[in-house]
Amino acid sequence: MNGMIAYQVRADRWKATLLATCAAFLICGSARNAWAGSAEEDFPVEAHVQATYVRQLKPSFSAAYSGPNSLAAERAYGYSFTATAFFGARLGHGWEAYWNPEVTQGDPLSDLKGLGGFNNGESQRTAGPTLKGYNARAYVRKTWNLGGEYEEQASEANQVRTRYAAERVVVTVGTVSVLDIFDALDYSRDPRTQSLNWASLTYGAWDYPADARGYTRGAAIEYISPGWQVRAGHFAMPKESNGLALDSGITQYGQMIEAEHPYGIAGRDAVVRALVFRNRVNAGSFRDALSVANGGVPDVTQVRHLQSKSGFGLSTQVQLASDIGAYVRAGWNDGDTETYAFTEIDRSLAEGVLLKGGRWGRDQDSAGLAAYFNGLSHDHRDYLAAGGQGFFLGDGRLSYSTERILEAFYSVGLVRRTSVSADYQYVANPGYNRDRGPAHVFSLRAHVEL
Repeated sequence: MNGMIAYQVRADRWKATLLATCAAFLICGSARNAWAGSAEEDFPVEAHVQATYVRQLKPSFSAAYSGPNSLAAERAYGYSFTATAFFGARLGHGWEAYWNPEVTQGDPLSDLKGLGGFNNGESQRTAGPTLKGYNARAYVRKTWNLGGEYEEQASEANQVRTRYAAERVVVTVGTVSVLDIFDALDYSRDPRTQSLNWASLTYGAWDYPADARGYTRGAAIEYISPGWQVRAGHFAMPKESNGLALDSGITQYGQMIEAEHPYGIAGRDAVVRALVFRNRVNAGSFRDALSVANGGVPDVTQVRHLQSKSGFGLSTQVQLASDIGAYVRAGWNDGDTETYAFTEIDRSLAEGVLLKGGRWGRDQDSAGLAAYFNGLSHDHRDYLAAGGQGFFLGDGRLSYSTERILEAFYSVGLVRRTSVSADYQYVANPGYNRDRGPAHVFSLRAHVEL
């Protein structure tokens, strides 16, 4: 009887996912056809849509012990589904407006516990097996064109068809993902079409401002020129660690500044970026929690007060050939306080390569290989070794070692920007614990965009 009930629950989830996918494409596809217009008509309103489904399997692995926030050692399954509509409008005089309604559904592996580098970048948007909708983004953008040649910008998600001067100033205000603007590596940023791991989205050590779904409110200003790009932002942090409700941005906030400079290697395009950030949040210090515990089990939630976390990131991307790109990212934060908005990584190094399928006669295919090295500060290690629990981590004790993850994927391009991907991730020392693992995660991903 229990098996039949479980089977019915799984079947209902598959049906809900299928119905949601069909509804998203019918509604948003119709809107796009009705509003997008042709290039010759220069229609001021445009629409796009995407849907992504990820199914995951983690076989069982050996573990000397497990705690409340451990990666589950037994065999486990997970899935995520997201569908997003992207509406954009040119308002004239350099103004643009964007709105993204989104629906999500999912059941993440191990309830998002036990890893620094989680294995599905889409899972942060999901919140259970019931399909839920919300406004992901709603913002305006103003561009002041300063000079230089004008560049044609094609229509795509959150970008209306328009022209920009090579030198310009851009201001964005509203609800966005900070990663729409900062650390925008071409070869590692989108879990819907590229690598899946959270450490592939941005610097793992950057506790970037976001609610539990990855979005926030605030403003950013950018100076863009052929030689340099500089951008700065001020965005709201959640009221509570990894919560959905955002602070006003006055008391708890994240600030960042990024500089970007293009360069060339043997005639190939390359970019180097440097980012510094500072968060002001009501967070607990690991060292304070250990002191108050006085040899007992520490609890970082009991020593929270308004304080800052700061850090930096360096990255570069290089076009090795017309169809091969590579990148390296390195990040660091002070590691004094609990993670508040992203994931429990204090030191991060990621490197990878992305290949397009034209090299082997499959123009719509792509393949990627990446390695992630995640670490913790000494205070963070001591806290977990003493039995402390973080938002995502807590094995009850800790035999520390760097968490090392290798990820490989292959994406088969189908019709109309549709793809199916297979992804594999090898996780050594999950949750920074050499007494557990290694773990293996296998994923299948289906993605469509119009």
